[in-house]
Amino acid sequence: MQNKNQNYNHQKPKRGGKKKTIRKMTPGADNALKNVFKRIGVPKAKTFVPDDFQVEAIEAVKEFDCLVAAPTGSGKTWIAEQVTEKTVNQGGKVWYATPLKALTNSIYNQFRDLFGNDQVGILTGDIKENTDAGIIIGTTEILRNQLYDAMYTGENLGCDLIILDEAHYLGDDERGVVWEEILIYLPTRVPLLLLSATIGNPDQIARWLELIRGRTCQVIEASKRPVPLHSIFFHPTGTLLPLLKKGQGKGKLHPSVIQHLEQKNRPIMAPPGKLPRFSEIMKVLKKFNLLPVIFFLKSRADCDQAIQLCTGEILSKDPERKEKLAKRIEELVADNPHLARHHQREILEQTAAASHHSGHLPAWKVVIETLMAEGLLDAMFATSTVAAGVNFPARSVCILNSDRFNGTEFVPLTASEFQQMTGRAGRRGMDNIGFGIVLPGKFMDLRYIAKLVNAPPVDIRSQIKIDFSMVLNLLLSHTPEQIRLLLDKSFASYMLTQKGKYARKQFGADLKFLWHDFLAHMEFLKQEDFVTEDGRLTADGMWASSLRIDTPLIVAESLRQGLFQNYTPPILAGVMAAFVNEKEFREEEFAERDMATQMLTSHFVHMRKTLKPFAEKLIESGFHVPNLYIEPAAVIFSWAKGEPWESITARTDMAEGDLARLILRTAENLRQMAGLRETFPETAQNADEACEMILKEPVFTFYK
Repeated sequence: MQNKNQNYNHQKPKRGGKKKTIRKMTPGADNALKNVFKRIGVPKAKTFVPDDFQVEAIEAVKEFDCLVAAPTGSGKTWIAEQVTEKTVNQGGKVWYATPLKALTNSIYNQFRDLFGNDQVGILTGDIKENTDAGIIIGTTEILRNQLYDAMYTGENLGCDLIILDEAHYLGDDERGVVWEEILIYLPTRVPLLLLSATIGNPDQIARWLELIRGRTCQVIEASKRPVPLHSIFFHPTGTLLPLLKKGQGKGKLHPSVIQHLEQKNRPIMAPPGKLPRFSEIMKVLKKFNLLPVIFFLKSRADCDQAIQLCTGEILSKDPERKEKLAKRIEELVADNPHLARHHQREILEQTAAASHHSGHLPAWKVVIETLMAEGLLDAMFATSTVAAGVNFPARSVCILNSDRFNGTEFVPLTASEFQQMTGRAGRRGMDNIGFGIVLPGKFMDLRYIAKLVNAPPVDIRSQIKIDFSMVLNLLLSHTPEQIRLLLDKSFASYMLTQKGKYARKQFGADLKFLWHDFLAHMEFLKQEDFVTEDGRLTADGMWASSLRIDTPLIVAESLRQGLFQNYTPPILAGVMAAFVNEKEFREEEFAERDMATQMLTSHFVHMRKTLKPFAEKLIESGFHVPNLYIEPAAVIFSWAKGEPWESITARTDMAEGDLARLILRTAENLRQMAGLRETFPETAQNADEACEMILKEPVFTFYK
């Protein structure tokens, strides 16, 4: 189903007129593409010679902070490897932070291969291994929390170089605040290496860092893709056309594409509401040696449906490769019974096509990513979120929509999002050329896409915002006035000094909004006896500050009310799942299914009733309060009690990936509560046990 918000200015279907036709696809290509296709192939093996920007970055880190902005797949991680090796050889320690657990695991495995198991540790919240190693790979949230601790204890952060990978996440709506906090709190003695995709304002970010850190920040930019990209239009008849006019630099469509758009009864890829004939599309791509391919689709359901439309005809003509694929799949799933009988395994083995999205278990996604990285798949159907994830490029990417769903509505792709998608086209060392292929459809605005192909990268903007966890942790080590000075060091503040329109729109003429928001949070904490009148943490504020979670006050109030005191570990796990859950449920439907035990229901109803006055105070003061649904609590309770995974997934509408994510987030919150051993020893012990009960296969396999 297409979201009604998707009709935002893109091509809208005309009512009336002749019915559009769907024609049989016959592989063909415009003559203009013949010379392009001649370049397809594997580059000759040669001794690795670093690019100029890589050498410049390594030299820059010796003396300065350094921001590297370069296209996806250009070799930024190689820079990190080199500077890490030099730092460790000199007896120093390195902290390598990434925004994603999957990417953290990938870098961890890569660095262990390079430097040895003893030299590398990992910190993701879900897993801690070898934390005294010279190289720590972890998530940005963990690094931010370590900076909170260092500011409180007055101890130095134990590292000699910080590497922030995917640094463009500074502009991420949800996660950007964590990156900004790290950059504000980081001691100036620790050098910074920031690795980013191409961004529009690297110099502005560097000048801000110089202002707040008192160190030169050198910008190293690279605009050239390691594997050239060519843009193609896939005509519904199966003919491949150049997408853009010769030169590709002006963002104008090729005359043949315009002719297709202006055709009155033009052929279409699929009937309204249906997916294209992917098996035929893949035959065309195979004909011109354009496989493997990543198809970017609008929804998880479309990805799962798409693999059903793949016939496996291509793979059946190569029995040797088919046997190799089946053998490799068996190796990857051998130790995991659930994956071994995964419902998409047969399709995967028969078609060499896979679905990849957040609704799948992390462990299954790793299987797909491994097969894709090893060149064993012909096609992967993914949502746009995979573009920013682990590196597994293909020869071609196919884009079906010029918009994406942002969690609320469909919005046009930005230049950066489009470039991240097409950045997966062309494998360094495996391809001479990559292809970005655009398919026509109801929600594909070809003229808009043409402008994105060579559009400049988008500027990064400050996403700083105040929350209770930030306020509590800053008050651990700072007075309110000192915190005001910290907020003055924010990227938002710097943007305002540059008289940026966006900054004024978001934060006002100055930072009064940010400061007033901080004061509002602090005033509520005073009213509830977490903070004294002079801005110091009370005893309750001290232990509450260590609850570095999304809803610290609700959990803290539950602890103060003694609600968790008599909870068994399974009940505690269920209740914490309700706190971290982000999905809406219909309670009346759940009551009819009666999944919860009477004991859990009794505790849950009592908890909601007890917390209601506190929640109302939060709402009256303008703060967000999560809805506490019993269904996620009952699901995690049953999982902790030992109910089989297949039974759990059959009793809830949650996809496996969503359920796994709920379990992992619940475990993170339980782990935070387990740290309160001095104040709430019994609850902390139960939280530890609850964590062990829910972190098990098939959820936890990915993190072992």
